[in-house]
Amino acid sequence: MTDHPHRARRVVARGTLSVALVLALSGALFAANAKFARASGDRHPQDLRELTQAETDRVARLSTEVDSLRAVVDDLTAAENAGSPVGEPSTAYQIEGGILPVAGPGVTVRLEDAPTDSPRREDADLDSLLVHQQDLQAVINALWAGGAEAMSLMDQRVISTSAFQCVGNVLKLHGRVYSPPYVVRAIGNPDELRRGLNASPAVQLYVRDAAEVGLGWSVTDADQPLELAAYSGATELTAATVPDGVEILPGLEAAEEAQRASTGPATTVGPEDKQ
Repeated sequence: MTDHPHRARRVVARGTLSVALVLALSGALFAANAKFARASGDRHPQDLRELTQAETDRVARLSTEVDSLRAVVDDLTAAENAGSPVGEPSTAYQIEGGILPVAGPGVTVRLEDAPTDSPRREDADLDSLLVHQQDLQAVINALWAGGAEAMSLMDQRVISTSAFQCVGNVLKLHGRVYSPPYVVRAIGNPDELRRGLNASPAVQLYVRDAAEVGLGWSVTDADQPLELAAYSGATELTAATVPDGVEILPGLEAAEEAQRASTGPATTVGPEDKQ
């Protein structure tokens, strides 16, 4: 049996046409993807600075919405509890929980990475030229120990459940991202707050490094009362519990007893009373 060259040519031609069609469709797909990427303009992975800023703005917008919704919930709760003998938590509880904005005397602490043009950077370890998470933690703990009544980090209220993380020279706090300088404001007696900072070995270690390698460090008393905004964020707890014997709202049991005394003992209806 003899081969048929014209059949082979048709097979080759058909295969070439298929390859050309695949390449054309691939090119059209790549072009469409590139056009879509240019049209979106909002998320460019190669531009990390703009992407970070966009996410930061989104978190700030959502935080504002959370504050508005929390205000609505508070109003509905107050309306639901109208006439209740328990009433609202005291102002002291609301201040300690960060629910209310506060103002008062205090100090402002500023920490910053060593400047890039500092001559002391040449012989210094790169790690010692940056403000680290433990440095901020040491300052905040020292201020609490010095009697701080309220505190903020980067204009965000710090409460008992606040947690922040440093990644390189970037600070993450309550879903937002910050770059140095890092600013801590604490309301309290300025002299006692300074004594708390001076009594902290970890803070003094940072102060020593600041003098040696040029880290930014300053503690200033407030000329005008510091104004700290209310806490903005979630307050729900999923793992924490109140220890036995700890009274959550002082006066709650007394208020309930007074209510029972004013309304009289509760009556029950038995089967014989239903006849």
